[in-house]
Amino acid sequence: MDRDDAGQGRGTAERERLYAPPPPAQGQGFARTWWGRTWLQALEDTALDGKQLKRGRALARQGAVGAVSVRPGRITAVVPGSDRSPLRADVLLRELDADEWDRLLDVVVAQAGHIAALLDRDMPPRLVEDAADAGLDLLPGIGDLDAECACGAWDHCPHTTALSYQMARVLDEDPFALLLLRGRAEREVLEALQERSTARAARESPGGAEAPGTGAEPAGVEAAEAFVLGALLPPLPPQPTPVGEAPRVPALEGADSAGPGVDVEALELLAQDAAARAGRLLAEALSAEHADAAPPRTLTAWEDAVRFAATHPRAMLDRLAEGCGRGVEDLRRAVRAWGFGGAQALAVLEESWNPPPGAVERARDLLEDSWPQEEARPALRAAGTCWTAVGAEAQLRYGPDGRWWPFRRQRGAWWPVGRPERDAAVALAAALADDAEPPAGED
Repeated sequence: MDRDDAGQGRGTAERERLYAPPPPAQGQGFARTWWGRTWLQALEDTALDGKQLKRGRALARQGAVGAVSVRPGRITAVVPGSDRSPLRADVLLRELDADEWDRLLDVVVAQAGHIAALLDRDMPPRLVEDAADAGLDLLPGIGDLDAECACGAWDHCPHTTALSYQMARVLDEDPFALLLLRGRAEREVLEALQERSTARAARESPGGAEAPGTGAEPAGVEAAEAFVLGALLPPLPPQPTPVGEAPRVPALEGADSAGPGVDVEALELLAQDAAARAGRLLAEALSAEHADAAPPRTLTAWEDAVRFAATHPRAMLDRLAEGCGRGVEDLRRAVRAWGFGGAQALAVLEESWNPPPGAVERARDLLEDSWPQEEARPALRAAGTCWTAVGAEAQLRYGPDGRWWPFRRQRGAWWPVGRPERDAAVALAAALADDAEPPAGED
């Protein structure tokens, strides 16, 4: 999303940002990030009329909202009225006062990761939690978003609703827009953080240097000393060369002397799997993105068994299933799902993920938007995060990432038949197709 940087100068001009209108949002959600979804949750919990929400969402999805102006306490845009005449719509959010800003800046500077995340246009949940512990609600809650519109409505109307939905997309790209709305421009925030970080480092330095402004300069190192140290210290070891394909583990010999209860073929498979995983971990550690990547979640025993079966065609499914207390058919379905999307696809298959508040309602709205013409919309029966086509052996499942997974009833159970789609209509077409193919590598 483009930003108008004409107001980058100091002073009043810097306290307003103009965000160009993004393209229409057909077939996708308005918010990718958790903080964008929290913004929408505040809107949906605040608005009293669900019909107004639906009309506003349709306007935003059509790309009818003009450029969004963000300044302290207020966002503004021009939205067409029912007669297509332009109307000014405003949404208001309370600014933080000076004392609240002091506390917020202290919260951010206390963790280096908070500053790094903001610079990367990210807002970690821990930052919002730490701010809440300091008595600050950074994101809006119920009743925090006030509306003003030229149409004269006293509550959120379609125009302020459309603006709010568009603002969620702005926040996805730039969380500093939220800080500006709360009262401080990006440059102001970064300069204040730099000052506080410098003062904090000076206070915590081994020499006990005083904070800036007290007359003492922070302790440093003479250039000559730094040069000598650089010459004396041993050089860093060379970086390991990137790994290619994991080496094949040689066949184990001496099966007769391996002892009772030792399955040489199974042991061979486990050794090959360990070598392949070690190679992938090393390749990831050498990648440029490794330093900023979050550590992966540890797989459960069932997930690891499914992963193993999906990546090793020679795996003995009956033994893996028995070890997990599951049936072979369950494992086959799980392997099919894993091939389409790993652990997330497995969670969708087993309906083991718990949707947050409002997720099912948003999914229902996305379904309606996927078929603009009501007469073309298929009959779907809802149950939790699953929508089953009436009169057909096809089903859609809404996943944690906001995408739709196609399923088809086969052999008395629901089997995944394709990769997830942003557009529910595309996913349903895959579920209804008679020639749905299993993912590559499935027996």
